[in-house]
Amino acid sequence: MLEGRIIKGIGGLYFVDAGEKIYEANARGIFRKLKITPLVGDFVKISVINEDKKRASIEKILDRKNELIRPKIANIDLCIITFAAKSPDINFDTLDRFLILSEKININTVICINKADLSDEETINIINKVYAPIYDVFYTCTKTKEGVDKLLKFINKKAVVFAGPSGVGKSSLINCIAPSLTLKTGEISRKIERGKHTTRQVELIDMGKGTYAADSPGFTSLSLNGISLEKLPYYFKEFKKYLGGCRFNDCFHIKEPDCMVKANIGNGISEERYKRYICFADEIKKGEFR
Repeated sequence: MLEGRIIKGIGGLYFVDAGEKIYEANARGIFRKLKITPLVGDFVKISVINEDKKRASIEKILDRKNELIRPKIANIDLCIITFAAKSPDINFDTLDRFLILSEKININTVICINKADLSDEETINIINKVYAPIYDVFYTCTKTKEGVDKLLKFINKKAVVFAGPSGVGKSSLINCIAPSLTLKTGEISRKIERGKHTTRQVELIDMGKGTYAADSPGFTSLSLNGISLEKLPYYFKEFKKYLGGCRFNDCFHIKEPDCMVKANIGNGISEERYKRYICFADEIKKGEFR
């Protein structure tokens, strides 16, 4: 058997990169019986059925180190949460939701602010003050190529996924990093200031030298369903060093006295992020009681 990686899936047919060749493969029926669905990004073992036609069968799916829900993709080394500096404007509530969900599945995450040529001082100040101390931040512009080489160097030999709202330029950014690719890109709807959804299927794109990139469908809101109030503080990176230092072991860091998280607001914990933590906690509580 050969070992490879699923780079694309269409209607039950999977394309497996086995190094020198890419095989078209079907999953064995046993996977359906076990209710296991192969995902793009899966490392698999295949048996070759027809070498000339490059047809194969997926025999085994190797253990996954992580699994994203949207897009449905596995074994990603890095998530690049991409927002535009303008058009559409950054929604920091949505940005924090992305960060929470990436922390939940324990995936290394960086923030990319695209369309950097449109940046205003207020936006840059917020990013640098609130997010740069806890996440790597890249500023890019596909028109001027600003920051593109720096980002390309950072993702070298990694499997990365670009995630973010519609219209922020994820597909354009991938095209800029790898000009030989021809991902479909869309324009911003001026009326609603939202991008048209241009990515409809998940695909790991071989960018050469062991680097793979996946674009993902854009969206404007994210649910926190499945996240408990007890776990929420652990998904705020800046909270972590203070957790366990509160008077109460079951401290939710909201109204409790002698709370180390609240004591460090303005000193390692931004007031803006803490306010959104309170809002998210309230959203989760309402969902739990619904």
